[in-house]
Amino acid sequence: MEKPKITAYLKTQCGWSSGVRAVLAKYDLPYVEKDIIKNPDLRFEMEQLTGQPLSPCVTVNDAILADISGEELEGYLIESRLVDLNPAEAGVPLNSPCTDEEHAAMVRVQL
Repeated sequence: MEKPKITAYLKTQCGWSSGVRAVLAKYDLPYVEKDIIKNPDLRFEMEQLTGQPLSPCVTVNDAILADISGEELEGYLIESRLVDLNPAEAGVPLNSPCTDEEHAAMVRVQL
């Protein structure tokens, strides 16, 4: 099966971003990560591409998946027949918001 071309707009530390990373690792899918916290220009790029400010956003080939969880990404990859279901645990929650600690860490990075 040919691997899809994937770009992921993610936060440095975030429950949903961690879920997306975990799904991509679980299926051994290479991807380009664009950290929208460390580089605000990438956040602007994401917003222009998706038309909205919420993350994570992932492009898979020509599809734009905006404001997506790891759980939703895995469902998309399976339904689109880009991967076969892998029953292994991902190691982190796939649909979890950022914790208060993660939010505080992001504020420190932006300062």
